[in-house]
Amino acid sequence: MPIKIPDSLPATAVLESENIFVMTEYRAMHQDIRPLNVLILNLMPTKVITENQLLRKLSNTPLQIKVEFLQTASYTPQHVDTEHMESFYTTFEQVKDRWFDGLIITGAPLAFVPYEEVHYWKELCKIMEWAKTHVHSTMHICWGALAGLYYHFGIPTVEYPEKLSGVYSNTVLKKSSPLFRGFDDVFNAPHSREVGILKEDVDKVPELELIADSEAGGPTILKTTDSKNFFVLCHLEYDANTLELEYKRDFEKGLNPHIPYHYYPDDDPTKEPVVTWRSAGQLLFSNWLNYYVYQTTPYDIGNK
Repeated sequence: MPIKIPDSLPATAVLESENIFVMTEYRAMHQDIRPLNVLILNLMPTKVITENQLLRKLSNTPLQIKVEFLQTASYTPQHVDTEHMESFYTTFEQVKDRWFDGLIITGAPLAFVPYEEVHYWKELCKIMEWAKTHVHSTMHICWGALAGLYYHFGIPTVEYPEKLSGVYSNTVLKKSSPLFRGFDDVFNAPHSREVGILKEDVDKVPELELIADSEAGGPTILKTTDSKNFFVLCHLEYDANTLELEYKRDFEKGLNPHIPYHYYPDDDPTKEPVVTWRSAGQLLFSNWLNYYVYQTTPYDIGNK
């Protein structure tokens, strides 16, 4: 089944060129199927790249999904075309009286900014609080996951001695979880962050389950016991070249970054990166949508 997105969204042409089935709004209107309504709060400065990454993952499912993009009203992004934002993004005030099957909150390059000093922190808190009653299940990614864990449970972040950048092995701790159906016991995933959380802080919160972790970066994937919130600290949505672009960006800034771990063959940046996380990424999003959204969300999402 296809993913339903606006006809003129740039990702449409990109996904079609990759032989991914997308459906225009006009065609979807003529099908008697209720799509899953998924809202994406895109906090990344690279809006279009992040759109493409997430839509690739959401498209790999037999479900029809209607995707809408949300932006913050309290902070205007500096590195994206204004026309693009006006054409394809909405604000919280425009959706606050609606209900959604799923919500995805992306990461943001804010590792060293105290949460209360983030320009849009109050607005983000309002959205996360609203999601408790208006969203069936929410997936938080990287900084979005750290922010969600801090907001909902007061879990603090800890700074690493050096940036965690590369492809690391992660261990499935709860093999019976439907989120990991089809996963190997150990799976590779890109990590790109300067901060994380401690397992002992997670253990203090009875509403949280730690279901995957990594030796290098600690807790990797967590969920609430009611499955309404998922917190993913790795980047299984990353493209093959995302870590490379980040590495070259930091290198050009004179930050002397380490070569991303286990990413280039022989740790040689002149060689093409090897993707070892694509299947896990497809499974993560497909399983979340199927088992935690589609299978349990009511047909009339506005009448729960």
